[in-house]
Amino acid sequence: MDEIFEKLQAVVDRYDELNELISDPEVIADTKRFMELSKEEGSLRDIVGEFNKYKKITSQLDEDKEMLAEKLDEDMNEMIKSEISDLETQKEALEEKMKIMLLPKDPNDDKNIIMEIHGAAGGDEGSLFAADLYDMYIRYAEKQGWKTSIIDESATEVGGFKEIAIMIQGEKVYSKLKFENGAHRVQRVPSTESAGRIHTSTATVGVMPEAEDVDIDIDPKDIKTDVYRASGAGGQHVNKTSSAVRMTHSPTGIVVAMQDERSQQQNRAKAMQVLKARVFDYYQQQEEDKYDSERKAAVGTGDRSERIRTYNYPQNRVTDHRIGLTLNKLDKVMNGDLDEIIDALIVSDQAKKLEQLKNE
Repeated sequence: MDEIFEKLQAVVDRYDELNELISDPEVIADTKRFMELSKEEGSLRDIVGEFNKYKKITSQLDEDKEMLAEKLDEDMNEMIKSEISDLETQKEALEEKMKIMLLPKDPNDDKNIIMEIHGAAGGDEGSLFAADLYDMYIRYAEKQGWKTSIIDESATEVGGFKEIAIMIQGEKVYSKLKFENGAHRVQRVPSTESAGRIHTSTATVGVMPEAEDVDIDIDPKDIKTDVYRASGAGGQHVNKTSSAVRMTHSPTGIVVAMQDERSQQQNRAKAMQVLKARVFDYYQQQEEDKYDSERKAAVGTGDRSERIRTYNYPQNRVTDHRIGLTLNKLDKVMNGDLDEIIDALIVSDQAKKLEQLKNE
């Protein structure tokens, strides 16, 4: 615990330094720096609070042990022993909690996300499964008190989605949904299957942290913007005006097309929002590729072609292949009860990172 104690003391020292800095008039006048330092101070507040609790418990334990050494009457000794036992339990729990809090924090954990769901293998059934996944995540977001909005969608004639992009906003959205990246497989009898045979289809889910201006600075010269008349539903207004927007980021080749909104200005804003997230995600993936060992320590690789989960309808079963978790409550999961899966993924990721730290 000595090594951890040193790390914790360093965190406390930095926290005290940050509090001094954000009280400095020069820092307050520099909005960008003030925001960055305030964010860092906020990220350290919880662990400093836990460490202060830990120090109080340790101090109380020392006092109790000294009193026990004084050989007081039997009733008092029993009371002190009971208190020592409780404090030891609290101390151990805090030590484990602080070890996890000291793990390197994903800088994107507090961010909102843009989630893209694509119907993949399986034709119509794949698109219907994409719609089912969309409903599942919307219900989960509602239970978390998050706000959701559709950015772009491409519906199919059977009522599914070829693809759909949604913004999810709220507290620690990315930290809970980042492990959803990958290929999701469904096994069920399609409504169109008259012989009752089980089919296997897939949909892919991409989770990208919302890129803020401080995260990525896209040079306007690197963006080629085309405007054109929207097609499909929308009535005469949509088809008569050049409201649809296509943006191409030259350095990466990433293309975003947007035609859902009535005005070109609204489509431009949405297209830029998605473009920033995709470009940020692209460069982040490149950066992560440089750290193979770190990627191996995480749950999965974040590769969207990686099959991460199977949803078996006939047996009401869902299996997450990365951690070997199987639950016989698919109906509840599809209704947005994802906490058990997400919590297990977070715990598994933390355990692997703790193990990695021990081996360094």
